[in-house]
Amino acid sequence: MAVTIFRGLDPQLRPQAARLYWEAFGGKLGRVMGPDARALAFFRRVIRADHCITALDDAGHLVGIAGYKTPKGSFASGGWADLTATYGAWGGRWRGLLLWALNSDVDNDRFLIDGICVGRMHRGKGVGSLLLAALYDEALARGYHSIRLDVVDSNWRARALYEREGFQATRTATIGPLRHLFGFDSATTMVRPLVPRPD
Repeated sequence: MAVTIFRGLDPQLRPQAARLYWEAFGGKLGRVMGPDARALAFFRRVIRADHCITALDDAGHLVGIAGYKTPKGSFASGGWADLTATYGAWGGRWRGLLLWALNSDVDNDRFLIDGICVGRMHRGKGVGSLLLAALYDEALARGYHSIRLDVVDSNWRARALYEREGFQATRTATIGPLRHLFGFDSATTMVRPLVPRPD
């Protein structure tokens, strides 16, 4: 299977992108962002085409996506208005408070990855490594000297990939009682220095 990497997301692929994101992160977000139909509607609404790298197969299907954060926003966060539009006033409010408690982090020194997703049928085929390489280039083009991500303790396969790619763990934080809602106990911050490629 040939895979091509693109900056951004074609508008026609938004439903695929929402499904792929939910497939990857529904395990930890399901109790808060579910039911599935609402979660998919939310992510179709909020994903930012200008804050991601996409991987397409030779038939044009989305097989992987990598989101990132900038001072102008992030790939799949949305805001209070998006939450209330999808879940109603009360449902949007309590979900927003929980999500804010889980991750209100901002990093101005390192390029911050906002989720990497590879479709189940395409895992183990190098798609994740291709997406990471594109993220390194994006970070360097924006003037960053290092790149950062956070990986949950239950996602050992992703952590193994990041370690092979040269990421090093810098700290691990537990989420306390929130673990009962989000399905994991802790998240580890991992950082990789970036070296410009020779011309």
